[in-house]
Amino acid sequence: MTGQLQTQVLIVGGGPVGLTLAIDLGARGVRCVLVERKDEPAFLPKMERCNARTLEIFRRMGIADRVRAAGYPSAYPMDVYHIITMMDPPLARVPYASVDELRAETARRNDGVMPLEPYQLISQYTLEPLLKGIAEENPLLDIRFGHELVSFEQDATGVTARLRSTAGEESTVRALYLAGCDGGTSTVRKALDIPLQGKANIREQVQALFRCDRLYDVVPIGRGRHYKVSDAYKSQVVCQDSCRHFLIHAENCTEADMPAIFAQMVGTPLEFETLYAGRWRHNLLLADRYVDGRVVLAGDAVHLVIPTGGLGLNTGIGDAIDLSWKLAALVQGWGGANLLGAYEDERRQIGVRNVRASGAATDGRRERREDHYRPWIREDSARGREARETVRRLAVLEAGKTTVIAGIERGYRYVDSSLLWPEPGEGPDPDNIEYLPTAWTGARLPHMWCRNGAALLDLMGPWYTVMRFGEAPDTSGLEQALREAGAPYKTLNLDADEPAFEVYGGFNAFLVRPDLHVAWRAHRTPKQPKAIVAVATGAADGRRPLV
Repeated sequence: MTGQLQTQVLIVGGGPVGLTLAIDLGARGVRCVLVERKDEPAFLPKMERCNARTLEIFRRMGIADRVRAAGYPSAYPMDVYHIITMMDPPLARVPYASVDELRAETARRNDGVMPLEPYQLISQYTLEPLLKGIAEENPLLDIRFGHELVSFEQDATGVTARLRSTAGEESTVRALYLAGCDGGTSTVRKALDIPLQGKANIREQVQALFRCDRLYDVVPIGRGRHYKVSDAYKSQVVCQDSCRHFLIHAENCTEADMPAIFAQMVGTPLEFETLYAGRWRHNLLLADRYVDGRVVLAGDAVHLVIPTGGLGLNTGIGDAIDLSWKLAALVQGWGGANLLGAYEDERRQIGVRNVRASGAATDGRRERREDHYRPWIREDSARGREARETVRRLAVLEAGKTTVIAGIERGYRYVDSSLLWPEPGEGPDPDNIEYLPTAWTGARLPHMWCRNGAALLDLMGPWYTVMRFGEAPDTSGLEQALREAGAPYKTLNLDADEPAFEVYGGFNAFLVRPDLHVAWRAHRTPKQPKAIVAVATGAADGRRPLV
């Protein structure tokens, strides 16, 4: 047993969620120890897409360009093909804009609809080592792969955890807080006896990862990100970021069948290497609680979804960025007692919403694809043409139903949170799958271009931002209250004729949180600035009548 380490936050789990939490905490001046039982990030097929909100978060962290450079080329198309084999004419092609095309559209539009950053294809086995390397650049972060959590105890002032290295050496860590980002089989969650509720083991599939260096260069139907195959296995090919690796999902088969299935769907003899094959199960599960005293949970430790819609890792990154500034505020002494409770209130409602959205997207996709494969689909006959036409028709329907969920991805709005100043009215529908830009209290502030060409979101401070349009509202009381509370902030003065003024509802003044969600807004000078700041920093509960 070695001596006891002292840190401020202990993070258990070295996947993208834990590493994102560590990077952002380190940037906020918080010392962390991160432990991960694996010796190195694993080369296993998992997620393959960071959505627009996640890239917006990475941009705010200063790492978006590095993520893009490691991922799928920005000029490459994102099309989805429905096929018999990759060498035959496609049954249907559903076009999707490349990152470059989306950036061009964002540059042209200024109505709050487009995200500042488009999504990015990047395989988890690429993203994890990248984030690990970024985390290791910060001397405040002690990144320890090859170390697992054995047990922990918490008391009124902190958490004491026992660790064991791969070599069997044991040590202890004393931290103010412990964050469990350790996946669906979370050791931390199990130790807290927090159950997962929902649907488990809904369906079993086999997935396999192949390397085929020539395939993406010779496929005649066109480059794309997904190829959905009309075969007896209901299989799907997912192009990985290297364009040399391909992930397959299939049913009604075994792991040993996967190389033959891949060769069949490719449709021409090409050399390839099987890197992995294994079974996995679909789950739609949510933890009863996210917080227990000084221990918090994030990512797959509290929500398990089906990959349809890409709401797994991306929801976890949202957890990390919501949790980071709140833990930092508590560690630095100016955060109020309501912060961790608000983390659970805010992120669990998003977990509920995203588990539901993932299930609906998957059910819709399966309903549209179920039992539509016909062995005679290749035939030059009436029944062959009918089978192909059915696939074409359903392909277009599926595209609109399962992949266009911008409202869930970046339009989510926190409701009934203690950290939000109450605003009259019901507000926009937080469950709308379509994205409608709003600056309603609790919403993520929409991207807008300023008249000078700057992105307004880039002008926000790393902590709170007092944003004012024109000279009408006097926000000096709000700024004074923030200083007295010890909360770091930036004041952003904008002209009243900025395009954002109208899109943000014609409100003159805002208090924007570190995670870019609106904490308060008004048309005029605030009458209770100290109360507003108390709510936004967790010292008071915005859901209760304020005097």
